[in-house]
Amino acid sequence: MAIATAKVTQIFQYGLLTWPTTTTPPIHQVLAFLLLTAVTFKFLIQRPRSVYLVDYACYEPSSNYRFNPATLKETGRLFLDDDTMSFHTNIFRRSGLGNETCLPYSLHYIPPIHSLSLVREEAEMIIFKVIDDLFARTSVKPNQIDMLIVNCSGTTVVPSMADMVMNRYKMRGDIRYMQLAGMGCSAGLIAVDLARNLLQTMPYGARALVVSTEILTGNYYAGKKLSMQLTNLLFRTGGAAVLLSSSRSSARFELMHIVRKSTSAQDSAYHCVFQEEDDEGNLGINLSKDLLTVAGEALKDNISTIAPLVLPVSEQFSFLLSSISQKVFKKSPSTKQHVPNFGLAVEHFCVHAGGRAVIDAVQRGLKLSDKQVEPSRMTLHRFGNTSSSSLWYEMAYCEAKQLMRKGDRVWMIGFGSGYKCNSAVWKCIRPARCADSAWANCIHRYPVDVPK
Repeated sequence: MAIATAKVTQIFQYGLLTWPTTTTPPIHQVLAFLLLTAVTFKFLIQRPRSVYLVDYACYEPSSNYRFNPATLKETGRLFLDDDTMSFHTNIFRRSGLGNETCLPYSLHYIPPIHSLSLVREEAEMIIFKVIDDLFARTSVKPNQIDMLIVNCSGTTVVPSMADMVMNRYKMRGDIRYMQLAGMGCSAGLIAVDLARNLLQTMPYGARALVVSTEILTGNYYAGKKLSMQLTNLLFRTGGAAVLLSSSRSSARFELMHIVRKSTSAQDSAYHCVFQEEDDEGNLGINLSKDLLTVAGEALKDNISTIAPLVLPVSEQFSFLLSSISQKVFKKSPSTKQHVPNFGLAVEHFCVHAGGRAVIDAVQRGLKLSDKQVEPSRMTLHRFGNTSSSSLWYEMAYCEAKQLMRKGDRVWMIGFGSGYKCNSAVWKCIRPARCADSAWANCIHRYPVDVPK
């Protein structure tokens, strides 16, 4: 702002020197100068500061923690009845998960065990590993972090996981730090949005560290209600650390747009992913049969907001006409909502790998090709549902397959309890030189065929 003002003043001073000494500048030129200065100040003050993704790292679980469905089939008979075992077998067969997904070792016991010390141990194992990888990759020191946000939906400890990070890395006492809990699988993008808003108020070049994970130890459902057993079958170990900054220096992506939509005001949406106790007092998360319908409505709300921001004018016009016809001819079966071709706006799609049904529903709703949802399906197959960190595994997949090019745009779509649909659009500045460690040892085997 100071440079721009100085430049305008310099031009005006030059004009004063070139005018004849016997005359004064015309009043309209003075007014024009004042107007230009005011407009420049207003634009620079109101214009939001850009936020960039410096780099990110995903957690690579040890092969010692792999959970093969065949193992459950053999050992599960020791503590599960035949009907439950049949249900588990059918879910695994249709889930889209492969044989290399991982669980913390506390859930490998028969039956699974739980203690607060094991919760902390799992949290430290994941969070410290991804932060170490990120610091090594970016050469950033812990004392250079100005903001820390940790999100974990289903597990909280005292002191918080954010305090855990502060203590481990001996970070400065004046940084802004917080933890998000209970926000579901879309909490990663909520944390990014929070970091963006705060970075825009902080001095230029400030850095924000965002850590997204889900701690499974302690969240195992030990009851018999089938709708509450789904979380045991789909969720797997994972996490990601993301470094954001308001400085473009060394950045690899620019955050173009972020849109958050919530349908929590509707009772059906509020209860579709609900933590509760069953009739026997066992705590777990109940997934409603209306989940996909609620997710579809939340996605529509999100699309209606983000479409004008990213789509070309031709697609925006078609979408507008379709929306008008829907409102005017509500009862006509021939009027269908136009689905914009988002392939014209973004090159890569990262749909939350919450399960095969979620990916299928989004693919149908947005009319995406199998190639466009490949990162989501392969992430689900290799790592399972890693909650809020799954979107970063999917971006890492695109980069590991060398699909990312400078200028490419990435659309992340996250879903979470409440019910929420959050999305973010990134623009690639500089693709990764090598595959993220999570994919480095297995990317040559992907994509794989996932039977339907």
